[in-house]
Amino acid sequence: MSEKLPPQSSLQNLRVQKWVAMLSVVLLGVKFFAYYVTNSVAILTDALESIVNVSAGFIGLYSLYISAKPADKDHPYGHGKAEFISAAIEGTLILTAGSLTIYKAIKTLLYPEPLSSIDTGIWLVAITAVANYLIGLTCVRIGNRNQSMALVASGRHLQTDTISTIGIIAGLILLFFTKWMWVDSAVALLFGGIIIFTGYKIVLNSIAGIMDKADLTLLERMVSLLNKNRHINWVDLHNLRVIKYGAILHLDCHLTLPWYLNVHEAHQEIDQLATLVRSEFGESLELFVHSDGCLPFSCQICEKTDCAARVHPFAKKVEWTLDNILSDQKHQLT
Repeated sequence: MSEKLPPQSSLQNLRVQKWVAMLSVVLLGVKFFAYYVTNSVAILTDALESIVNVSAGFIGLYSLYISAKPADKDHPYGHGKAEFISAAIEGTLILTAGSLTIYKAIKTLLYPEPLSSIDTGIWLVAITAVANYLIGLTCVRIGNRNQSMALVASGRHLQTDTISTIGIIAGLILLFFTKWMWVDSAVALLFGGIIIFTGYKIVLNSIAGIMDKADLTLLERMVSLLNKNRHINWVDLHNLRVIKYGAILHLDCHLTLPWYLNVHEAHQEIDQLATLVRSEFGESLELFVHSDGCLPFSCQICEKTDCAARVHPFAKKVEWTLDNILSDQKHQLT
């Protein structure tokens, strides 16, 4: 088997994740310094979550390095599944960070500790919040565009970190003016629950990817695209399936064409289908189309007017839907 070059989207994902990993180390240092000068348990829990950010960043970096490798003899469909495993690990780490946050918050709520230099801590943590949000936003945008679950997971994680940091800042500001010591722990407790919920969703989505669960949102987009740009020779389309391998989509389907088209003409129709799908979903797509020749019952749903082989008059157009296009049976009127 000849070795294919990895798609440009996979290489871009890898570059972005490298920056995420490096910046997460810097932000981790800032948060621990803020804890050192304040002794705030809320800031400590934020720093503990940042340890997860660093670990997840490097795990995501490694998974994107693996998934960017081209298909080979041992992995004919590529290495994209590594991203789902990475996302599952990252989600588990987020769950762990959320649990530690709640534990520390409850402990400090019961046994308060003295705080200091709260105003300095607020400014330091605010800087990390802005940086995390901007990095996370970039990761999610590029990850969604390139169909990269690992990059999206990293971005969501950073955005969640931003939300918890904002809550911590709000609590520290309230604490600064009111001197209510319990606020520090109460805010950390609240956002610890948010962190756990985010980790749960990431784990759930990664398991769905590993198990090749159908992405209904993606399929609905594809069905809408095919209906709007349906060619006259595309008599029927069924048994449509899409599998994600990291940034690469593998699509296969059965396309019914007029039976009298020669091999070259049928291939041209398949090329047009591939071009259409790639125009919407990008170049990182592998298309496997099984072409079927039309049968007499197909005439009733075929809109081709200049067909010398027609044996039945056209009766009704079958609109492709999520239900009937996934079926393994050719469409026909009952």
